[in-house]
Amino acid sequence: MSIRVLVVDDQAMVREGFAALLGAQDDIEVVGQAENGARAVEMARDHRPDVVLMDVRMPVMDGLEAARQILSGVPEDAQSTIHVLMLTTFDVDDYVYDALRLGASGFLLKDALAEDLVAAVRIVASGEALLAPSVTKRLIEQFAVAGAKPVLSKERLDGLTDRELEVMTLLGRGFSNQEIAAELFIAQQTVKTHVSKILAKLELRDRVQAVVLAYDTGLVEPGS
Repeated sequence: MSIRVLVVDDQAMVREGFAALLGAQDDIEVVGQAENGARAVEMARDHRPDVVLMDVRMPVMDGLEAARQILSGVPEDAQSTIHVLMLTTFDVDDYVYDALRLGASGFLLKDALAEDLVAAVRIVASGEALLAPSVTKRLIEQFAVAGAKPVLSKERLDGLTDRELEVMTLLGRGFSNQEIAAELFIAQQTVKTHVSKILAKLELRDRVQAVVLAYDTGLVEPGS
């Protein structure tokens, strides 16, 4: 079954280039292209894509507002099947943080290699968060320093065990499951189990939201 993708970018050449690249993959179907956020919201409602590839800065409605409406406005039973992958550059780190808070499943640099874009769409469509690559770690650090100040009480995390808190702390620092396993001297499958329990207990969509919550509660501090 093909991954259904909606491509959103106000620059026609960029949008069409991404659509052509993704559409050439055997397992990906581009169901539409939108030139602004308002159109993206309409098309997401009409076509119900698995992944929305969303630019941040656009006229009429920017990518952040479009992501908010798409992720909050779809029927409850469809929310888990719609994933927003934001396109960004290093100079919009504040936007990146806002996008993750809204529930975006990850972000990708607009000048990423073609194979990285395709891989990112597949990763996000599978329900994983695009949070492991080293470039993402640098972005985590930058948006954390720029905008992540504790805004929630740590009581939000009271339901977690000590081990789950350790895992969530490492998630917040951008560690992959493999890196968490090595850091805590446990099996990767055990890490996956802990991550699943963390998401369930905290009612989070994915590990990206776990990272945001780690900063929002002060569990992880900028620069750590």
